[in-house]
Amino acid sequence: MTALYDVAAIGNAIVDVIAQCDDAFLEREGLVKGSMALIDVDRASSLYDVMASGIEASGGSAGNTVAGVASFGGKAAFIGKVADDQLGRVFTHDMRAIGATFDTSPLTEGPATAQSLINVTADAQRTMSTYLGACVELTAADVDPAVIEAARYAYLEGYLFDPLEARRAFAKAAALSHGAGRKIAITLSDSFVVERHRDALLGFIETQCDIVFANASEVCALFQTTDFDAAVRALAGKVEIAAVTRSEHGSIVASNGALHEISAYPVEKVMDTTGAGDQYAAGFLYGLSQGRALPVCGQLGSLAAAEVIAHYGPRPQVSLRDLAAQNGL
Repeated sequence: MTALYDVAAIGNAIVDVIAQCDDAFLEREGLVKGSMALIDVDRASSLYDVMASGIEASGGSAGNTVAGVASFGGKAAFIGKVADDQLGRVFTHDMRAIGATFDTSPLTEGPATAQSLINVTADAQRTMSTYLGACVELTAADVDPAVIEAARYAYLEGYLFDPLEARRAFAKAAALSHGAGRKIAITLSDSFVVERHRDALLGFIETQCDIVFANASEVCALFQTTDFDAAVRALAGKVEIAAVTRSEHGSIVASNGALHEISAYPVEKVMDTTGAGDQYAAGFLYGLSQGRALPVCGQLGSLAAAEVIAHYGPRPQVSLRDLAAQNGL
């Protein structure tokens, strides 16, 4: 089958609310700096009321990655659950406006579209409080075989490992993708996700995944070690490609016994790290879909990450395709 999509992603369909704050605000609200915490609808309402004014933008980790792939000029699709409400319609419009395919049926009753309340401190660390709402209603029935089988790479968002039904959706996607001769990639998303589901994640990675994206804290949490190099080697022994980011220290790409060290692109001023890992995955997967060498894939990922941390918001504000061309990629 000829591939219609470079990347098809499954993840939480979320609208982000991003505001600046100081450390005192985080302490008052009992928020752990740099973390992602799940909250209920009442906490979402009370936290929103005390946050500074900010911006609202369609987000969600895998959705951000799809936006990055599209900005590179790639063909992308997204599978995720929104409600038939105002925020759900905003999210749907935003996904389709960037040229991505998004046809998942919305909820007509039940919880509202998800939102993530993101407080960003002066050091650009983002602290996320997320009401998952309609996201948790995603089921295997929402995984369209026509989309997954037509994508060179299916990309799974680790945050979705919490709901059992979503794990079934992941299993269905993996079976469809591999059955069509395609590849499965997953991002670990957050060290707290890893701590909650370590054994299940390891089992899924070993049996179903070809590519894993992680950052330093996540990969170390996965293997319960403080030895970064050992954790990378352990992950590389389980998958075809392991891509591990290290903030300003760039990333390590491990595959078939080889290690590639990728430098971070310089950024004049880091404004907001929201979406950095998502855009790294976008550049990397786009590069893979175009048959680029692994070091180049890493460079494309680093370039996309550098663009997104230079402004507020989790999605590119300039054409990543043009930016790559300007940088000889």
